Amino acid sequence: MEKIFTGYYSSPIGTIEIVSDGENLLELKFLDEKKQGGSRNKIILETKKQLQEYFAGKRKKFDLPLKLEGTEFQKSVWKALQSIPYGVVVTYSDVAKMIGNPKAVRAVGQANNKNKLPVVVPCHRVVGKNGKLVGYAAGLWRKEFLIELEASNS
Repeated sequence: MEKIFTGYYSSPIGTIEIVSDGENLLELKFLDEKKQGGSRNKIILETKKQLQEYFAGKRKKFDLPLKLEGTEFQKSVWKALQSIPYGVVVTYSDVAKMIGNPKAVRAVGQANNKNKLPVVVPCHRVVGKNGKLVGYAAGLWRKEFLIELEASNS
């Protein structure tokens, strides 16, 4: 059984729990309660550093080893999300077209919802067809904050 390391980053939109297997980043979770400390594993420390740079407006793209676990379809969506430039918002329909499956708009939304690496795999950059903020597991207020943060630093 693999060892799991956990650390915490205090962001402007709440505590983010960072989960790693020691070699890869596995998951980021927004928590409602404040937590600090945790493992000092190299992946946890590097993730904290890059999150800090991102929230300071200095980092536009994350450079971390990721372990994305899901279906091939989900992985194709998450890969497409990583290609959306910083500060740009696209629609679910745009992402469906990016993966060569223009009719899969709802499935793209479901894959977004299963993304275990919010912020790093930027599902917050995807909006409804009318530009409306829809569907963000961590709360629409966080999605709005992230979009505004990127817009102000682009």
